[in-house]
Amino acid sequence: MTNYNLSGKIALVTGGSRGIGRSIVLHLAASGADVAFTYRSKVDEANALVAELQAMGRRSAAFQSNAADTKQADEVVQAVVKEFGRLNILVNNAGVTKDGLLMRMSEQDWDDVIDTNLKGVFNFTKAVTRQMMGQQSGKIVNISSVVGVIGNAGQANYVASKAGVIGLTKSVAKELASRNIQANCIAPGFIETDMTGKLNEKQKEAILTVIPQKRMANPDEIASVVCFLASADANYITGQTINVDGGMAM
Repeated sequence: MTNYNLSGKIALVTGGSRGIGRSIVLHLAASGADVAFTYRSKVDEANALVAELQAMGRRSAAFQSNAADTKQADEVVQAVVKEFGRLNILVNNAGVTKDGLLMRMSEQDWDDVIDTNLKGVFNFTKAVTRQMMGQQSGKIVNISSVVGVIGNAGQANYVASKAGVIGLTKSVAKELASRNIQANCIAPGFIETDMTGKLNEKQKEAILTVIPQKRMANPDEIASVVCFLASADANYITGQTINVDGGMAM
């Protein structure tokens, strides 16, 4: 686990009950933060993670929420501030994929991915802005993707959403810098998750050929960078995109 000092900080992670999000939640808690998170549907997973954080001595709360719903995002942020007293760190992690070649991609598949992955970041970022401006401090960390930097065939919707997150992050960073709020982006490469675990050996070998380090990342390697950007060690870093991709985008 990472060793950044986040004691006394309150964090909110969207899409925090599984995969990279879950690792982020656990690392933030291990660094001393109390952590609230959102989840889409699996109540048992969410409740188990809350119990795990409480066993670590941290306050925690889980909120069932659709990131694409502006009203729900506002309600979650208001609930976190009411329950925990403030909000210091926002991690926009919630995301979906609906891959397909552009010529066959439905309007619904385009809209669903853009709404969750890009509008969702807008929704939660806008919702925390007033609170963080009042505090004169805050950290916003957005999870983009290496394909938002380099593009990828068969993922026009996902790539557009993740490239949009990078641009949005820069605008937010410029708007909020004078209020001592930093906004940064992480662009992960291929990560060892349930999704990549379903790939066959031939598919995995094909992926490794485009990664200079010849391996996928562990979710903890993304979470540790989140904790760095959320810490005081990164107070003079804003508007940046950090590629955590084993060298794919260099």
